[in-house]
Amino acid sequence: MFFEIVRFILYAGLIVLIAKYILVITLRKLAENLDLKPKTVGDIAGYATSMPELLTICVSSLNGLISTSIFNVLSSNIINFIQYMASILLNRNKKALTNQAIKINIVLVVITILIPIILVWKKVEVNFLMVPAFLILYALFQYINHNVHNLYLKKEDSQIEKQIEEEEKNEKGNTKKTVMYIMILLGTGILLYVIGELLGNTLDNLCNQFHISQMIIGILLGFITSIPELITFFESQKHYNSQHNDIMLGVVEATNNLFTSNVLNLFIIQTIGILIYKIF
Repeated sequence: MFFEIVRFILYAGLIVLIAKYILVITLRKLAENLDLKPKTVGDIAGYATSMPELLTICVSSLNGLISTSIFNVLSSNIINFIQYMASILLNRNKKALTNQAIKINIVLVVITILIPIILVWKKVEVNFLMVPAFLILYALFQYINHNVHNLYLKKEDSQIEKQIEEEEKNEKGNTKKTVMYIMILLGTGILLYVIGELLGNTLDNLCNQFHISQMIIGILLGFITSIPELITFFESQKHYNSQHNDIMLGVVEATNNLFTSNVLNLFIIQTIGILIYKIF
């Protein structure tokens, strides 16, 4: 069992390291090369930092460990929120939380934590009816996020457009760099898939041969797969504080990173896990 635990830590750690040092960084460079707004960069970072959850949940579900995937999502979303609040406080950006759009996003994030808690507490059986329900909630959350951003963050959007127009005009539209970043992302995806397969075999052995609780495995995966979010929360605020001298822009990016990651984990990635589990 010792060697299986070592393999579990190794494979999960590799997924996190690849996501942190290759996937997240490449996606950020791609976003900046295309001259995107902080909200969009935050959304992209949210998709990128959810890739470890996508892999671990798909692998868990494919091996019949649906409880592991549920606790993975729950622990990931809780840890993401704690890390986000810690990054705000440590960067002394608490004032930005008074913005109405940020407040609403935080409420939505809390809901993404409460839903899996209720499902676990009520011992709701996983079924196909969850799939359309989760997809509808995903669309609803995205609709609310889009509208509150347009309503309460117009000033920040206008400000960042003026700032980055001069500072990044040499990078904008660089086709060669864009193609290079896309190729790196494709290669990274293949590498993550291979490691995910190895992790799946290890999870199967730990749960079925050594009888380790799926809840424990899921919580451990949640801790491990939340590390990329921790990095991006701090990085985004540091970037805008130093480069643009504006705390709000960094908080906007970090908040959308948190929102996108948590909503994606629960409503899309968990849905994929449910479909894999019920079909295979």
